[in-house]
Amino acid sequence: MTTSKWRKSSRSGADQTSSNCVEARAAGSRFEVRDSKLSEDSPVFGLTQGDFTALLGTAQR
Repeated sequence: MTTSKWRKSSRSGADQTSSNCVEARAAGSRFEVRDSKLSEDSPVFGLTQGDFTALLGTAQR
């Protein structure tokens, strides 16, 4: 399985201590998301492509 690097949401801002920080990455045919403030200590949530798309759609509202 190929896993890409973590990418921080552009809406989180440049400040690493921002309270709304989310990172995501592709992991094979799935996606993973985590809280960037917690970095390696954050739980990682695995999502299907459909679930990740739905998450993005909800977050944009």
